[in-house]
Amino acid sequence: MDQEQILTRITAMVDDERALRDALASGKIDSATEQERLGQLERDLDQCWDLLRQRRAKSEFGENPDDARVRPSSQVEGYQS
Repeated sequence: MDQEQILTRITAMVDDERALRDALASGKIDSATEQERLGQLERDLDQCWDLLRQRRAKSEFGENPDDARVRPSSQVEGYQS
């Protein structure tokens, strides 16, 4: 995935997050369903942001950004910004 594809995916996931919150507010889903889906979205978003940061760092230091790889959610979940 290149930088533009990652950013497009992030935008789509943020839109999905808003849609879930709207669905909960309108009663289309229950809070347990919202929390489960939000949890997965948050993990996926963390992975995308991590991949984007890796690509940018590699570019900054003269490395090939295509060498960046998606890391497991268990690894990126604990990162502090």
